[in-house]
Amino acid sequence: MFEVVPGTEARYRVKEQLARLNFPTDAVGVTQEVKGTITLGPDNTVVIQGSRLVVDLRTLRSDEGRRDSYIRENTLETARYPLAEFAPTRIVGLPAPLPMSGEVRFQMAGDMTLHGVTRPLTWEVNATFGDQNVTGRATASFRFGDFAMRIPRVFLVLSVEDDIRLEVELRLQRKESGA
Repeated sequence: MFEVVPGTEARYRVKEQLARLNFPTDAVGVTQEVKGTITLGPDNTVVIQGSRLVVDLRTLRSDEGRRDSYIRENTLETARYPLAEFAPTRIVGLPAPLPMSGEVRFQMAGDMTLHGVTRPLTWEVNATFGDQNVTGRATASFRFGDFAMRIPRVFLVLSVEDDIRLEVELRLQRKESGA
């Protein structure tokens, strides 16, 4: 079993075109309120009952407070849907037995619940394994409508791309399953 530890950070990236700029920029929201565990069987299959990652969406912050308020209230609707949850169901490309060192690229597929909608989502993972720790980055993307969210439309923002990129800087620690 691997447990999320402090230092894990989740973020979204969305390309936006602001009225005051001649070029698009990335709107980036970040939180360190990430909890959960990933449990693997001896053959590195996901133990579904012991695997879930949860992000508190109410704590996402960007470089613009008004954007944060708008996203919380109108896009994510965090008063109704405060959490995003990912339940891994399958890992592809992870060697068995698990490495005790080195870098591994693999995919982690599962069910993402966001904004009251559950859909399959696959993450691309680049992880570095140590004796007791795993660090790395997981990325995935989807469209606003995939999770019944409206594309933000606000004054001074000319356009927002319909592509949300999720990134998680993972910090995991090995735990004994009974601990």
